[in-house]
Amino acid sequence: MAKIMNLILLISLLLAISMAEGRTLFGKKKISSVVDCEDIYGVQAGDTCSGIVQEFSLTAEFFSDINPNLNCDNLFVGEWVCTSGSVS
Repeated sequence: MAKIMNLILLISLLLAISMAEGRTLFGKKKISSVVDCEDIYGVQAGDTCSGIVQEFSLTAEFFSDINPNLNCDNLFVGEWVCTSGSVS
């Protein structure tokens, strides 16, 4: 029974280390996306993410992809958002 518990603890430790390093069980490293923003827009009073999406004829998913750290619940005047670009 002690050997089984030691094995479980060892596997748990390896999983924790793997997750902390951002790797899968098979050693593949997570790939982070790189955003190449081509055009930006300065948020104005009354703007919302959905309004910006409509104004620039974007899809919500694409807008989210090119603005990965944007908090749509907390837009502020003067904040720059990407309106055109690519994600690789």
